Amino acid sequence: MKINDELFDHIAFLSRLSFEGEDREAIKKDMENITSFMNKLEAVDTTDVEPLMFISEATNVLREDIPKSTVTHEEALKNAPKKDSDYFRIPKVLDKTK
Repeated sequence: MKINDELFDHIAFLSRLSFEGEDREAIKKDMENITSFMNKLEAVDTTDVEPLMFISEATNVLREDIPKSTVTHEEALKNAPKKDSDYFRIPKVLDKTK
């Protein structure tokens, strides 16, 4: 497929990119190479090939999702530099004056 200037400009506009000079010609050439490679793939006979759903035959082995308490409030706050009853105290990170 030949990439003309109109098609190139349209693709550049859609991708919000701009190219000038040698960069424009180099990318235009790369796009032509990509489309010619895709044309070669179209010529491959895939009539007896099943669609690939997964890359490998492996399946996920997941553990049971059983809720449990691992750390109590007291244990979590034990080493906190600053705390306020059940919460960690941290320095202000938002400035409301702006």
